[in-house]
Amino acid sequence: AKLKSFAAKIIQLLKEWTETFPYDFQDEKSLKELKEIAHRITQCDEENGTVKKIISQMTQNLLMALSARSQYQEIREKFRQPVTDKGTILKTKPQSTQKDILSVCCDPLILAQQLTYIELERVSNIYPEDLMQIVSHMDSLDNHKCRSDVTKTYNLEAYDNWFNCLSMLVATEICRVVKKKQRTRMVEFFIDVARECFNIGNFNSMMAII
Repeated sequence: AKLKSFAAKIIQLLKEWTETFPYDFQDEKSLKELKEIAHRITQCDEENGTVKKIISQMTQNLLMALSARSQYQEIREKFRQPVTDKGTILKTKPQSTQKDILSVCCDPLILAQQLTYIELERVSNIYPEDLMQIVSHMDSLDNHKCRSDVTKTYNLEAYDNWFNCLSMLVATEICRVVKKKQRTRMVEFFIDVARECFNIGNFNSMMAII
């Protein structure tokens, strides 16, 4: 009875750990240790298959979470291009084929909504590991120690980069317009987009535009 009670507490601990900090189990060594602990727990309750089902579900959810984050990292890496390359492409493109943002989307509300979707996608991929990484880095600086055991994540960096990219997009779209009348129209358009972002509650995109 005591073993069963203890096993239940260990399962709860492992469940919360794997859900909150799945990156702790991304290397083979830690994953192997988790499986060994799980195997020992199941032996405490061999008669009832409930524990085995819970452990199996926990392991499956962990592997799915790690796989999803790995895929997100791979997709993000594909879209990361040097700024110089983008500038070269823009220069080599004929002027007639270069579209401004108004020709793609002239409705400030729709653009604000699309920006909000991007913001939510970026935010949804920020996990406790990303915040703990900052804390660990600050601790290592304070103690003058190198924390090589801390897993490097890039989700906060990606969110920060998105803010900078949006700011650069707004500045580029305004500055590339030659005529003053068209430039004024572009500035007014982005003011309207920022206002719609404010109405939605997307303050990050609003500040990037400002």
